[in-house]
Parts: sequence; C-alpha cells; structure tokens
Amino acid sequence: MKRNKIVVLTGAGISAESGLQTFRGEDGLWEGYRIEEVATPEAWRNDPIRVQRFYNERRKKCIEAQPNAAHRALVQLEEYADVQIVTQNIDDLHERAGSSNILHLHGEIRKSQSSLDSTMTFPIEGDELKMGETCTFGSQLRPNVVWFGEPVPNMGRAIRLTKDADFLFVIGTSLQVYPAANLVYEIPRGCNLVVVDPSIPHIEPNGNPIKIVKEKAAIALPAMVSHFAKHHTF
Repeated sequence: MKRNKIVVLTGAGISAESGLQTFRGEDGLWEGYRIEEVATPEAWRNDPIRVQRFYNERRKKCIEAQPNAAHRALVQLEEYADVQIVTQNIDDLHERAGSSNILHLHGEIRKSQSSLDSTMTFPIEGDELKMGETCTFGSQLRPNVVWFGEPVPNMGRAIRLTKDADFLFVIGTSLQVYPAANLVYEIPRGCNLVVVDPSIPHIEPNGNPIKIVKEKAAIALPAMVSHFAKHHTF
C-alpha cells in the first residue's frame, strides 16, 4: 500500500502545551516585550544587548521545556505515513521528541548565526550567547531566528513539500504570520486539510476536504494517530 505523505504545519500553540508562551499574546506582547523591540533587524542594530538578553531568556525556557503528547504522537505517525514537519516554532521540541524530518521556517533558537552571512550557523552550548562571540569573519553572532522584515529562506522548500502532500495538518497556529500562513493554499487538489486548534483560524478550503478538530493538540493527536493507524485517514 502506498504510504500517504503528510505535511504538518505547527505553530506556537503546540509549544504552549509544553509551557512555552505563544509568540504574540492577546496584548500584542511577547513575554512583556513589544515585537519591534526584540524581533526586527532594527532592534538588533539599536540595542543588540537587549535582543541578545531576550533570546538568552527564551533559550533557557526552551531547554527547560519538554515535548508533550502531541509531539510524541507525530513521531508515532511516522510508522504509518511519510511525515514532514514544517514548523514556525524556533524551539527544538520536535527534535527532542524524535521526529525525523523537520523544517524550521523561522530559525532555531539553539543555534547562532553570523551577522554578515545568515547561512553560517553554529550550535550554542548551553543557554547563553554572549556579546563578543564572533564568526570566522569576526562578525558578532546573533540568534539564528528569522526576524520581521527578513526573508524566510526555507519557504520555497516548504511550498514544494506542501504541493506534494496527501494530508496537510495545521496544528496550533492562528495563520496570521506570513508567508507561512500561505501554505494552506498551496495544497494540491484532493489533499485533505486537517486543522487542530481550540481557536480555529479562518481558512478558505478551496474545494479540498477539510476536517476541523477544536481541541488542544496534546489531547486530540494521540487518538487521531491511533485512528489513522487502523483506517489510513483522520
């Protein structure tokens, strides 16, 4: 039997179930900071020490957090289908849960990158990236995070994967951050769209089959994966 190709787009909601605060709260702040203060190239130019401190704090919380039942269910799903994770999250919870194929759209907080060349990335030992740490060009290392106003290098690959999917899972994302939100409109005809989130984002299904599960991922996904194992559908 042909194995289904499942692309899973995950957002902040799945990490929130592991205790990590969502990127943008109801008050428009992230951990008490305005996005413009810590998540833009301008913020880095204006106050790199504050930006570095902010991501050091986020990194520490990411290291302390643990994968939840939703992350583990996606690993189990690999037994029954070809699964590709496309995540908007910068944490490494999918990796630590054991997923095999993970594409980070917005970077990885446990890595640094050169301020001159974003393709030069380095693992960070521990939770702190210090001012004065430089790449081989002598450029200050910054968090390996795609900030607002910067291109999303992995978007092209994400689109190609989505165009070849039998199922697109949308988990824990409001679909308000672009260009990632556009992936739901890249699915081929006949692709099944499955949305798992307590607060369902507005989606135009474009004639494709759509299943809505208004529930937290850690609760819904284990049962859905068990169902897929038996019936090869959700």
